[in-house]
Amino acid sequence: MAAITSAMVKELRERTSAGMMDCKKALVESDGDMEKAIEWLREKGLSQAAKKASRIAAEGVVSQYTNEDGTVGAIVEVNCETDFVAKTNNFMNFANNVAKHVALANPADVDALMAQPFVDDASKTISDLVSDATVAIGEKISVRRFTRYETTGVVSTYIHLGGKVGVMVEVSADAAGRANEQVKTFAHDLALQIAAAKPEAVRREEVDTAKLEKEKEILRAQALNEGKPEKIVDRMVEGRIEKYYKEVCLLEQPFVKDGDKNIKALMAEIAKETGATLDIVRFARYERGEGIEKRKDDLAAEIAAMQK
Repeated sequence: MAAITSAMVKELRERTSAGMMDCKKALVESDGDMEKAIEWLREKGLSQAAKKASRIAAEGVVSQYTNEDGTVGAIVEVNCETDFVAKTNNFMNFANNVAKHVALANPADVDALMAQPFVDDASKTISDLVSDATVAIGEKISVRRFTRYETTGVVSTYIHLGGKVGVMVEVSADAAGRANEQVKTFAHDLALQIAAAKPEAVRREEVDTAKLEKEKEILRAQALNEGKPEKIVDRMVEGRIEKYYKEVCLLEQPFVKDGDKNIKALMAEIAKETGATLDIVRFARYERGEGIEKRKDDLAAEIAAMQK
């Protein structure tokens, strides 16, 4: 019996994209013969993932996980090729497992995540799970990105439209505030707010400087194009930037459930009622598939290719 080394397993995995444990088993079954191992994986349908690696996966879901006391949370975007698959229980369960793993195992980045043993089954890495899911589901599956928060305050998550949008927000709070249901409701309302209103920063100081300057340039050009006198343009730009801040800064946005107050006023109100010291630390908002170039099917080109 030939000795099966980790280098052999790694090579077979690179050539087939099958799971690590499947590659090891294939090499054992083929007595270390690489080509026979590849055939064994093909026969078992376990190397199909390799054929799907070049496909575009722009559908999928944003999934979430928070621990019982709300101090650790994670959101993760997992992609597949079609909306139909994204709605299946198998795919949703896989995405939920990845979110749970991220929250509990705290990987540094996606590459580190893929190499980690799964928290619920150490015999398989997350990369193995992706390969297994690709074969089982029949489409390219990929873990695109994740965000994880751990806090002494409160973490709240919200998933909208079956996974099209996912939000996570961290609120700092003392021990009394962390245990208060009203504070937890406030954190949840913040997540809803972020999903609906799409803020870009918590407060003014966090707005991207380059983007702000570009906005000022655009507003100044608009004012001049409107024929406004040069001497009042700067004042106009300042006024419009104030409006811009109210659109992009979470604390200054009107509360979606009560437009008569902004988020800063709502937070002060909750703090006064509960006696808690509150602040919004950070948030993450994912929209499924944003920034991914989706495949455009060209029926005429497909027919022409078939005729050739």
